[in-house]
This record gives sequence, C-alpha cells and structure tokens, in this order.
Amino acid sequence: MTLHPAAANADYGATASGSSFYAAMRILPRDQREAMFQIYSFCRQVDDIADSDGPRPERLAALQQWRDDIDALYQGHPPPRLQDYAASIKTFGLKREDFLAIVDGMEMDVPQDIRAPDLATLDLYCDCVASAVGRLSVRVFGLPEEDGILLAHHLGRALQLTNILRDVDEDAGLGRLYLPREGLLLAGITTDDPQRVIVDRALPKVCLPLAERAKKHFEKADEIMKRNSRRMVRAPRIMSKYYRAILDLLLARGFAAPREPVRVHKWAKIAILLRYAII
Repeated sequence: MTLHPAAANADYGATASGSSFYAAMRILPRDQREAMFQIYSFCRQVDDIADSDGPRPERLAALQQWRDDIDALYQGHPPPRLQDYAASIKTFGLKREDFLAIVDGMEMDVPQDIRAPDLATLDLYCDCVASAVGRLSVRVFGLPEEDGILLAHHLGRALQLTNILRDVDEDAGLGRLYLPREGLLLAGITTDDPQRVIVDRALPKVCLPLAERAKKHFEKADEIMKRNSRRMVRAPRIMSKYYRAILDLLLARGFAAPREPVRVHKWAKIAILLRYAII
C-alpha cells in the first residue's frame, strides 16, 4: 500500500531515528509527541494487516477487529493495545470517525488490489489514508478547527499523491496501480495491468497532471500554514518541505522508463530541519 508518507516512514525502533517523520515529531512537546507516535503506530499496525500475505478474509476480519477496538475505546472500555490512547483522545479531542476512516482506507486494498481507480475513488483513498491522519494530527498540533481541517485536506493529498508518483514501480510490483483511470484513458492507455502501464511511453502524460495536482495542494497547504502560528505548524511544515523536495526531484527526473529512484540528500533534510524546526 502506498501509505500516508509519515506513517510509512515511521519505523518504530532503532531505524525510526532516520526518518523524516521521526525528525519532525521529535521537536514537539512530550504530550504531543506521544500522541503523534500513538496515531502513527495505529496506522502502521493497520497497514501491516492490509499489506500482509494472509488470506483476504482473515485480513478483513482483522481490520474489523480494529474497528471494534476503536468503538470500545470511545465507549470507555479500551482494549489493551489501545489503553494508552484514552488520555490523548481526551487531551486533544481526537475523533473516532478519523480513526475509522483510516481503517476504511487501508481496507480499500484488501478485497482486491487497487488498479486504476477513478478520480473520485482516488480522492476518497487519499482522504482516508492521508487526510484522516492529518485531521488527527492537526488537533494534536493545536491548530484552529477550520484551518486544521483545511490543512489536513490539502497537505494529506499533496503527500499522498507524491507518494503514489514516487512508488509507481514498487506498487506495480505488488499488482497495484493508483494512477487515475481518467488520466490513463486521456493518455491513450487502455489497460489497467500495472506492469504494462509502467513501461508505456505515454506514462508521463498520466503522471505530470497528477504532479501538478499535488503542487496545487502543497501551495494551498503553504497558504494555511503561513497564516497560523509558526510553532503550531513546525511539524507539518517539515513534512511538507521534505515531500515537496521529493516531488521536485521526481519532476526533474521525469516519468519515462527506466526510472531511477529519487532520494532527498541527507544535507537537504538537515537544512529543512534547521530552517523550520527552530523558532
């Protein structure tokens, strides 16, 4: 699954210290940092179920158990694996429906692999696996309600679309294709076979409009962050700048086959941290 970038980067353990997510979260006060790691631990565990090699019915049942556990948590009877979440939910007003939306998004890959969804389905997918994570996150960061929801909408989609463009070859290897059906047809690509799509000469005609869509979401997110407290938006701004750098690298490389993986240089990451982490 092309998971929300921050959740995908959050490898809980020794390697977490090297991720952009970990770097962005380390600058937060302790209670916010703990809440954020709880949110992304939840994402990671649910994503692991969706991406496992287990039989699809077993994965669907395991995801339903997470829904039941979230319901129990909000009814005041948290199961052991969510015991520590109760305090964060109370402190930051985290919404049950956002946790459930994340499960719904992860589940979209389970009954069958996603292949060339229409734009409406792609947008719903982005909302569930990325913007819902954002809606939980902005409550932890303390943003005002309206701007927080708007930031989650735009930054979540910007990060997720960047992730999709970066991982198109990796996802194809898993039998998945997140590029929108309308874009494929407009480029003259009539198959939804991931392996055939990624070698099609018209692929850049699909990817470039999606990259432009991501850029517009980044720009909207920047507008929202600029009008809010610099301290409140430190973490989302670091994630935004890091993933905008990935998008710029993708655009500079192009989308024609063969495609070399792109990577933000270590010193570029440090520069982003130095510029936006320090108030």
